[in-house]
Amino acid sequence: MSPLLSIVTSVLFWVTAMCLVAGVAIVGPRRLYGIGGNLVPHLRESRREVAALLVVLVVSGIGRPALQSVSEVFGLRLTGAIIALEGDFVPWLQATFQSPRLTLYFSSVYVFGYAFLLVFPFLAYAALPEPKTLKRLIVAYTLNYAIGLVLYTVVLAYGPRNVMPDLVTSLLYTFNPDFQTLTGEVNVETNVFPSLHTSLSVTVAAFAALTHDRYPRWTPVAWWIAGSVVVSTMYLGIHWLTDVVFGTALALGCVYAACRYVDPGGDGSDDAEPDGTEPGNAEANA
Repeated sequence: MSPLLSIVTSVLFWVTAMCLVAGVAIVGPRRLYGIGGNLVPHLRESRREVAALLVVLVVSGIGRPALQSVSEVFGLRLTGAIIALEGDFVPWLQATFQSPRLTLYFSSVYVFGYAFLLVFPFLAYAALPEPKTLKRLIVAYTLNYAIGLVLYTVVLAYGPRNVMPDLVTSLLYTFNPDFQTLTGEVNVETNVFPSLHTSLSVTVAAFAALTHDRYPRWTPVAWWIAGSVVVSTMYLGIHWLTDVVFGTALALGCVYAACRYVDPGGDGSDDAEPDGTEPGNAEANA
């Protein structure tokens, strides 16, 4: 088995297992049973948003080499400005806290936890009787990827591990060299500003807060994993603190825009169940 296939198989296995456990513990058997009846109507309601997300992902996957070439010729070279702004924060973070256990934890979170964090909300929000939250999530993901793709083209910046090899170690690849075969398929070394790992993780955490009345157990789990992913991007030497700050801002902006797009007159919060159940009592009836 090739290294890439081995890693992809491992990610699929663990994400499936985590989604099953979280589905029972967080979504609840009754709502899980209802996904079959909800999924097709939800996707039909969100067909334009799903199509937009697929287009952005295809453009990102197919057009990445061409856009990288454009960035290398015309992109704003901001690596020096980032270093001048934040100094040796990432080298300090590694030098202060690096340990085999933390490297194991943050490497696992960066790959497996992040994948679970992106996938599970689709399961959770597809289980809700109304499609609004799922549509918001799809729009927010699309905006994150689209804006991130534009910024990766406009800005040419290298990560700490690339410009400070004597001070910053590529701990993710040192821990498991095969991870590089996976990340190499979806990213390039100049795609650091902003951190999409951060923006998408914070996006999920924001949605967890917005849907706390529906899924109160999901909020602490999502926030813990999202926070761990954010820290992992710097601990592993992949991103700068600046990338993380801008990634967080991107996430919050995308969540706000998605809520306004789907429900222009709403307040961004979740609605009660269509059968009259109040959101605060939803978990007890799950």
